[in-house]
Amino acid sequence: MPHKQSQSWIYTCLLVSILPTLCLGLLDGLYCGKENCYDVLGVTRESSKSEIGKAYRQLARKYHPDLHRGEEAKALAEQKFKLVATAYEILRDEESRTDYDYMLDNPDAYYAHYYRYYRRRVAPKVDVRVVIVVTLTVISIIQYYSGWQRYDAAIKYFSTVPKYRNKALDIARDEIQERVHNRKGKNRKSLSKTEQKEEIERIIRKVIEEKMDVQGGYAKPTLWDVLWVQLLICPYTLFNFIAWHALWFWRYTVLKQPYGREQQLYLIRRHMGMGQHQFNSLEDKQIEEYLQLELWKRDNFVAWKTDQDEDMKKKLAENPRYKAYRRYMKNHGPGRITFED
Repeated sequence: MPHKQSQSWIYTCLLVSILPTLCLGLLDGLYCGKENCYDVLGVTRESSKSEIGKAYRQLARKYHPDLHRGEEAKALAEQKFKLVATAYEILRDEESRTDYDYMLDNPDAYYAHYYRYYRRRVAPKVDVRVVIVVTLTVISIIQYYSGWQRYDAAIKYFSTVPKYRNKALDIARDEIQERVHNRKGKNRKSLSKTEQKEEIERIIRKVIEEKMDVQGGYAKPTLWDVLWVQLLICPYTLFNFIAWHALWFWRYTVLKQPYGREQQLYLIRRHMGMGQHQFNSLEDKQIEEYLQLELWKRDNFVAWKTDQDEDMKKKLAENPRYKAYRRYMKNHGPGRITFED
């Protein structure tokens, strides 16, 4: 019995000791701990930001560790200086001060206090919106200049292909004659062989850029293709997508209207499972052949696809390398393949 009385007395003492801090809403580990931040700076809740700043500067000079001598005095001053700095960091910011006042006014909302405090401490200092804008801008710039690099590589390649190079020379024959071979005159000087070669290459490139419509992934980039612009016009693009499919359903499913050339090409591309850029990169002769075969009709496409697969199998069967591969797989199996083989 005396033992139980002593235990209850201890619990009562502990409750009485922590009751003032609980009533004040002060939690250890949050803000100024068991100390009131206003009392630490010697200000009130009605004090302005300038008054809080003035009080902090006075206390910072008073408790600065460099102004105290002796290890014990310096350690005590450093501890007090840190507490003053913490109180000032909390009260100088309007949002942090609002959260702290909320804790003082609502001492029972423990979980809300911890959430508010650690949300502010863990949250990134930089605005997430700024990060998103910068990221999208960087991606758009890289995307745009990468497109120009691919386009430049495609033009350089076409400039070396004899078919396109000779065609460009025929188109620019007069310009080459004027700029390269006929440089005599009052204000003109003859070009060296190196300069003539560079001028011819420049003219060929110019003709290819003007006359050749490069499609697909190597097409000439525009600002409409970058990510930023695509995101901005996304609502418009989505509206066009829905309207296009609704109009297609009404015209060609409900009204049974005949397909035009554009609609036929769309159906052929969809049957083949090709993207727009990939389909546009096909040669005009091949596209015309698809139209003549009426591949926009599903039955025609299935029959054509079957024939193509059969032709591919025959070509593979007649290929010596493929025959050797099949013979090897038949005799040894996949488990026998090594780097030496």
